[in-house]
Amino acid sequence: MFNSNKIIMDYKNNDRENKYLRAKDQVAEIKKFYMSLFFYIIFISFLAGFNYYTNEWRYMWFLWAAMGWGIGLTFQAFKAFKWAPFMAKDWEERKIKELMDEEEETQDKWS
Repeated sequence: MFNSNKIIMDYKNNDRENKYLRAKDQVAEIKKFYMSLFFYIIFISFLAGFNYYTNEWRYMWFLWAAMGWGIGLTFQAFKAFKWAPFMAKDWEERKIKELMDEEEETQDKWS
């Protein structure tokens, strides 16, 4: 016998589990970003101190390292905090579902 309530409950549980896993992944990305930021601050501070020690700011070469690493850190922040929707995992899932739905509609037209 077909039990629609069981199917609905299974779907809701599966959906809840997927949401939990996505949230867990996002928390891991945020944690990874903060660790990278911590090491960025420590390392760039060390380079700035070394730069001052070697030439007393006559040429602030440590800024090149700060800028390069900072660009990468910015992209990591965009991904971690979902500021760029095209970089998020759920965007990929939504796009895949959209394309699959379009393909089904096309097949239904020609069937």
